[in-house]
Amino acid sequence: MSAPRVNRSLIGNLAVGLVLVLIAVLLLRLHLGESWWLAAPLPAQWFTALTAAAIYAIACAALWWQVRPRKDVASVDGEPPLLVVWASQTGFARQLAERTADSLQAAGHHTRLRALDQVDAALLARTRTALIIASTTGEGDPPDHALAFLSRVMQDSSPLPQLQYAMLALGDRTYDHYCAFGHQLDDWLRRQGAHALFDTIEVDNADPAALRHWQQLLGQLGGDTGDLPDWTAPDYQSWQLVGRQHLNPGSAGGAVYQLRLRPTAAGLPQWQAGDIAEVGPQHSDARVAQWLQLHGLDGQAAVEGGTLQSRLARSHLPGADAITSRDPQLLAASLQPLPHREYSIGSTPAEGHLQLLLRCQFHADGSPGLGSGWLCEQARIGDSIALRLRSNPNFHPPAVDQPLILIGNGTGIAGLRAHLQARIEAGARRNWLLFGERNAACDFHFGAELQQWRQQGWIEQLDTVFSRDNGRHRYVQDALADARDRLRQWIAQGATVLVCGSLQGMAPAVDAVIADALGSAAHDALRIAGRYRRDVY
Repeated sequence: MSAPRVNRSLIGNLAVGLVLVLIAVLLLRLHLGESWWLAAPLPAQWFTALTAAAIYAIACAALWWQVRPRKDVASVDGEPPLLVVWASQTGFARQLAERTADSLQAAGHHTRLRALDQVDAALLARTRTALIIASTTGEGDPPDHALAFLSRVMQDSSPLPQLQYAMLALGDRTYDHYCAFGHQLDDWLRRQGAHALFDTIEVDNADPAALRHWQQLLGQLGGDTGDLPDWTAPDYQSWQLVGRQHLNPGSAGGAVYQLRLRPTAAGLPQWQAGDIAEVGPQHSDARVAQWLQLHGLDGQAAVEGGTLQSRLARSHLPGADAITSRDPQLLAASLQPLPHREYSIGSTPAEGHLQLLLRCQFHADGSPGLGSGWLCEQARIGDSIALRLRSNPNFHPPAVDQPLILIGNGTGIAGLRAHLQARIEAGARRNWLLFGERNAACDFHFGAELQQWRQQGWIEQLDTVFSRDNGRHRYVQDALADARDRLRQWIAQGATVLVCGSLQGMAPAVDAVIADALGSAAHDALRIAGRYRRDVY
């Protein structure tokens, strides 16, 4: 049994208390045996003393409220709460952890918020999902309070195969060991057998785009976390929807649409394969008109930045009990903007347009999803689309002279297509694509183009698997398992692996195949070297 943990903060508080008692005893001697105070304090002096004491008490209460231990939430139906953990030197990681926990709770999830030094092996062992926000201080050092976790828990070799986790690593890119502590925690968790929900998200000096990406990925945990307002509003640019095509009519799955957009302003901005489009969705004109009629308001009333109708289109539509004022300007100021949606870019700037591939999503009541419904069904050709580009360095292409293995399913083919197009533009032919969908007849997105590239030698190896064909439910991970010898050969030749597609099912299954084919040591080395990267959703 390990020795009981010494609580340094308790010892420090006791020491301060003893010093204060000693001072009080020394001051008490002034009152013994002497009548040194000649008169009672004046009322103004009593008031000043009481005010000072009250301010001190309020300050102490406020400080305690900030650092108070959050009440544990018991397991619900046998499911333990989500564990949100922070390791912070300046307090920023803690703020992000509290925002994360609040977002999850607003979406109906039960959470447990803890500082890293309050986490022990027993808590990790009974946790199924953990979200960790870890800052790095100095040249790759952990925050001071995290040292106890390193010495007490990370020396424990107990496996954690039941644990899924996500890592948000805070750092400063000007330092050599950027986000080092977050990566140290990530490496340790992987060695314990825990499974990463997605690759570590690095945040350079509170980069708002990276934080929006983290908030977007919280929605992958289920519920409505993706419908909460962005923590930081993106600065959108105006793009025009110039084309939309339904790619899979007759499919057993959801409708998939190919969209083409160009900026309203002259000139096409630059991006790289792997980058992300952040889109600001809107409500349909019909829905906004219905809301205005229900509440008896004039949508053409002028407000800051346009009309009330245009502001409502980009905002959460409040219920009757949430309308604080019928004055158009005050109402507009109280509106919460709709959160952005992220999509992998499926084209390169050389093609002259930005291409997206979306599957239309629906809520349980049959209504279309916020982002996909707007882009696939409601926006008209020629409409202005609020969009901004977000660099995604973790998914940028490798060097041209390195082989590239691309693995994905469903609409994840969009991000992989951009990589193939970029490789063709660069003259790189050592490309291997593994792609899975439902039916070849309906769901082979970009099929003609991919087969043409295969015939022209731009794709050296093309493996496709369609789960609903031939009566066998086979998936892309099965195709990869069948080709494990080729996988080992390509990795030995310096190949990089890029995975794009669904977070649930495909990504962890592919990861398990790679680990099994290469061995855990080689699998970890591939990831650490930046030769195994994922863009999953």
